[in-house]
Amino acid sequence: MDDNQQTKANTPIFRRLYERVFPTVADFFGMLAEQSANAAETTRLLVEYMETCDVLVSQRVHADEHEADRVKAGNLNALSEAFSTPIDREDIHAAIMTLDDVVNYCKSTVVEMEVLGLKPDKQSLEMALHLREGAEALAHGFARLNSDPAGAGADAALARKAERKVEKAYRRAIAELFQGDDYLHMFKRRETYRHLSNAADRVSDAAAALDNIVVKLC
Repeated sequence: MDDNQQTKANTPIFRRLYERVFPTVADFFGMLAEQSANAAETTRLLVEYMETCDVLVSQRVHADEHEADRVKAGNLNALSEAFSTPIDREDIHAAIMTLDDVVNYCKSTVVEMEVLGLKPDKQSLEMALHLREGAEALAHGFARLNSDPAGAGADAALARKAERKVEKAYRRAIAELFQGDDYLHMFKRRETYRHLSNAADRVSDAAAALDNIVVKLC
């Protein structure tokens, strides 16, 4: 008999019956708060990389992406096994996936810059700063979703506003980039700008998931 079987055998029968009828609900509020905080930390590292081009910071972005995959897998597993959830499953799933995508695009940005031999420029730094602003708004919103859903809704609005700033910065960057005749550099740089824009899109998607939850809680 393994440890789990031994523990189950030692649990009083009435406790086991109660847990079968009223299973423990996972702390999805806490899980989303943790995952959004992790995504915000990755965007802070992305900004640091754009400021320093430090290889050690790049390695930390890589490590964050691996940790994000672990957290996502754990959250999805908890969701699939949950008998009930305090908020709609679809909204939880959307939040889990979009928050993970933010981290993935941060990593993709750094990886492609390294592979293509590109150094950070002022345009990528500006987009990263706005991206960090949006991710931090999400982290704040998910952290207080359970206790202050109306306030979380305001944070979702700030995250969407940050996404719009990224898109404006992206369009300016593209307009500046496609000047001259160094087409190879243009296309290389455009790829990294696009990853930052995609990350901002996922911030907006996560804000939409947060908003959906807020509407149903209020």
